[in-house]
This record gives sequence, C-alpha cells and structure tokens, in this order.
Amino acid sequence: MPAFSFAPTPRPDAQSATPSTATSPNSHRFPDLRARFAQVRARTEALAAPLSPEDCQVQSMPDASPVKWHLAHVTWFFETFVLERFEPDFQPFDPAYRVLFNSYYQAVGEQHPRGQRGLVTRPSLAAVLAWRAQVNARMAHMLAQPIHEELKTLVALGLQHEQQHQELLLTDIKHLLSCNPLAPAYQAAPPPLAETAARPPWVWQGFDGGLVEIGHAGEGFAFDNESPRHKVWLEPFELASRPVTQGEFAAFIADGGYRDPRWWLSAGWDWVQSQGRLAPLYWRRGAGDANGKDGWQVFTLHGQVPLADATPVAHLSHFEADAYARWAGARLPTEAEWEHAATCATDDGSASANRVNRVNLADRGVFHPLPAAAEPVSGLQQLFGDVWEWTSSAYAPYPGYRPWAGAVGEYNGKFMCDQYVLRGGSCATPADHIRASYRNFFPTGACWQFTGLRLARDRPRR
Repeated sequence: MPAFSFAPTPRPDAQSATPSTATSPNSHRFPDLRARFAQVRARTEALAAPLSPEDCQVQSMPDASPVKWHLAHVTWFFETFVLERFEPDFQPFDPAYRVLFNSYYQAVGEQHPRGQRGLVTRPSLAAVLAWRAQVNARMAHMLAQPIHEELKTLVALGLQHEQQHQELLLTDIKHLLSCNPLAPAYQAAPPPLAETAARPPWVWQGFDGGLVEIGHAGEGFAFDNESPRHKVWLEPFELASRPVTQGEFAAFIADGGYRDPRWWLSAGWDWVQSQGRLAPLYWRRGAGDANGKDGWQVFTLHGQVPLADATPVAHLSHFEADAYARWAGARLPTEAEWEHAATCATDDGSASANRVNRVNLADRGVFHPLPAAAEPVSGLQQLFGDVWEWTSSAYAPYPGYRPWAGAVGEYNGKFMCDQYVLRGGSCATPADHIRASYRNFFPTGACWQFTGLRLARDRPRR
C-alpha cells in the first residue's frame, strides 16, 4: 500500500513523493469507502439526535467538549485534511472554522483554547449541521470517482477518528447530564438494563508467558501507535476471567478503601484527598432498595439506576483501579499481558480468549456495561465492549515506532507522556472500532470514560 506525506498548507501537487509505509496510516478494511463514509457520518448525527441545541452547546469541564464541537471538529478533519488536499478548486465552507475547530494540530495552525469551546455559541448548531451536509456531499462526489490509495488511506483515518469522537460525544454528554440535579437520561433504558443478574464467579486464567509478539499484524486499520509488531518477554501470569463489578468495588468502599492510604500510590492518595473522593464518579448515595448495595445509585446515560452487583464497575481513574487491585491482593495487568491473553487460547486448549461478549452494545444503543454471562464460560469474558481496562503500562512508543509523516503524525505520538494504556473498548465504542491491539490512553486521574479493571497476578510457581 502506498504511503503518503501530508502537509495541509500549502496544497501539494498530485505528484508529490511519498515515504515508506511505516510513516502513514494503513489502508481501510471496507471495500465500499463511499458507503462506509455515509454510514459513519450518519451514526454521529444519530447519536446527537436525542439532544437539544442547548444540550449540544454546553461544556461541563475542560476535558470534555460540547456535542456541537464534536460534530464540527470531525467535519473540519475531512475539509482540512482531505478536501483541501484533493478537491479541485477547493474553497472552505468558512475560513474561520480552520482555527475554531482545530483541536491540537500545530502543523495546521492556531487553535481556539480547549477549555473555552463551550463559549462558542456561534456558529449555531444548525450552521454546523449545514456545514456537515455540504462536506458530506463534496466527499460523496469525490469518493464516487476513481481514487488512489493515498486518498483511501486518509479517509480511512478520518473515519476511525470520527468513531473515536462518537465515543467521546457519549461520554462528554454523560458528564454534562450528570451535572444537572434532575439527572436527565440521554435516552430511555433499553430492556437489557432492566434485567437482574447474579454476580457470576470468576476464576484465574493462567498463561505460560515466554517470548511473545504484540502489536498490529495482518489486514485492517491500525493507528501508528499499534506498530511495529515486536517481541516481548512475559513471565507466567494469570488474569481474572471477567472485570471487577460494581458490587465488588462497593466492598472496597465499605472496607474503608478511600480512607486508607496504604492501598494508594502517593499521587493517587493526593488525588483522593484533593478531589474529596469517596466513591467512583457517578456513584451517589440513595435511599437503597432490594436491588441496591448500601443505598448506592449510579448515574447512567439511561438515567439513575440502583447499583447492580454483577455489572462491571466503570469510570474509575487509574489511581482507583490500582488501589482496588492492591486491596484485592492482586495487580493490574501489563498491556503486553492483556494483548497476549486476548489473542491466544487458554491453557487448557479451550476456545480462544479473543471472544467478544456483546461487543455491539453501543451499536444496539446500550450505553452501559452489562453483567458477564451467568452460565459457566471457559476462558476470559468481556474482554471487549463493556469497559476499557486499565493496565499498569505507561503509554510509550513501541521499539522502532515512527509516527506518521506530516500533520497526522501529531495524532498519537505527541501524547506519549504521563499517560497509561487501556485496552478492550467499552459499551460506548463502535463494534467495528475495537481490536486486540488498540492502545487507548489517558492520564491517571481521568475517569469520565467507561474505564474499569481486570485483576492480574503472577502465576504461582508449580
């Protein structure tokens, strides 16, 4: 697959040289790119459809962005990185949008301050949607023509980027709605959330370790931070067969977990004290009922619900996940352990651990993790599509890593500092955006994403 060197300003001619494949996004896995473009763009607008213009305007904290900004930024991406480069006689919809909806691409130019995105009341939501419609039409016309691999590759990156913002749109609006004392729902709870389930037992799943390979391999899209594939040495280890649940985390709270510094990293204890934390984000004390645990209520995108004993706990910071693991006499897995376990068979030769447990929750409109299967299941459960699972691995480049060339090289590499890796995808992640090699990353105090944990431990010597 040809690679490309990208510099949005000035516009290069069509004959510009391209670097090696290691410096560009790899090709998409969808043969009909025009249909795929329409599908992804329509889903973003469908996610915004239940919201009012007022909902779409407000920014609840600096880490979150208004829904209107998400709708605009992903459109900015296609106008700035695709149409400006490839469209004959290109003209921007509005030249001011180039700065207004740039996120962090220094090579493109200036950006409006991130923490002030909610102050941008104009353009209106209607104007942003009109811009989206115009860019969609221009992109559809371009994709209906014969196109070369360079353009396909960049559009594939843009679609993966938009899927990331689909997840962010949901988590950001959840944070916003949680600030409302009325606790409004983003949408009504679907039937699965009305189900009650007993917490299934979990068991340790063992892995021999040794010299293994991790990183993206084979066909399909991957970000630059997933490569190159390389060898790592793993000591024998074990992973819990499912993520930690709300009921299990409630036991940590009841045991004084948030008041006992021995479970916390030094920076984590400082975080607990400065934040005044007594429980995970979105947990609230309620009156309690037969379905609750010590009166806890949990705010969800489907409204406020009683704590569910068997549901995976979500919205944990890295500090909270690490503290719980210490309290439980275990640890967080490394990202190499997690990926190896997710792509190999269990020790007893049973079905591959790379099994998806209702990975299409987000595609079904279930924006909340669900309990693991109650019936006995061999191997690892819920690796994908319920909660992102914190690892103990700092977000750093793989050996031999090279970022993509040009402005898109700012996509991942510039954030390889003071972040930790998460794996697996969440209930807000589009199903076809999830893969075993995907490296999500956030700072240690971040918890507004659907972030949880799975326990790990060194395998006992036989």
